Amino acid sequence: MEEHEIMTDIKQLKLTANRNRKRIVEMVYQAGVGHVGGALSVIDLLTAIYELEVDFNEEKRTRVVLSKGHATPALYAELAQKGIIDEKDFPTFRQINSRLQGHPYTCDIPQVDATTGLLGQGFSTALGMALVKKREQDPHRVYAIAGDGETQEGQIWEALMMAAHYKLDNLVYIFDYNKLSSGHPTNEVINLEPLADKLAAFNYHVIVIDGNDMEQVVDALKEVGTVSGRPVAIVANTVKGKGVSFMENVPKWHSSGLTDAEYEIAMRDLSAREEEICNEL
Repeated sequence: MEEHEIMTDIKQLKLTANRNRKRIVEMVYQAGVGHVGGALSVIDLLTAIYELEVDFNEEKRTRVVLSKGHATPALYAELAQKGIIDEKDFPTFRQINSRLQGHPYTCDIPQVDATTGLLGQGFSTALGMALVKKREQDPHRVYAIAGDGETQEGQIWEALMMAAHYKLDNLVYIFDYNKLSSGHPTNEVINLEPLADKLAAFNYHVIVIDGNDMEQVVDALKEVGTVSGRPVAIVANTVKGKGVSFMENVPKWHSSGLTDAEYEIAMRDLSAREEEICNEL
């Protein structure tokens, strides 16, 4: 019975992530441009974290820093799922004076925990939050998500070293490792490998998963709760453009708009995926 209940939760998370993918496509289609590929790669991670770990009714709560701020359609999609954002505002995405700017902005949406977009800074922001939580004896965690292209920034590694030095076991760094930057494979720009080994050498508890497999994502979040005395690093191997057939692993879709025909294909792909999930045991 317990296993069935867990699987039902997983199924609902899969459906929610797929619904969020539709929201991402809709948002970028309406705007005519947007960082759709990286939003689709990270959405399973964001969906699971917000649905399982974040309670906006708590005065002190789990914090989430989307360091790869250009993937903001994913963040807005999940905040719409949580009732923080009205989907009627999606057509204003990236417009002047809109709440839904191209990068997260805390002044317009207080539930956004950090203004990000200048690549490399989000891990440092999360580090500061985790230090404060330790000082205030706040038991909640801080999650920070970086892209693999962003991980080539030196400031990322400074934050990694400092978090390990202070043994911040309330801090979880997640790498959305989709292997593509704006125009090239990331390993052709600066090779991050062996990433997991480097993080382990920094004294992180390292978890390597398929970041688009909801079961693995949920298991990783459960494992986070068992770790003490050092920070956690989750290396989430993902697919850029995940869920849309013509976008997957195609560098163009780092940032691009959709034609009417592409929009229709994308929505058909995601509707078919929704049906598959519904038919899973």
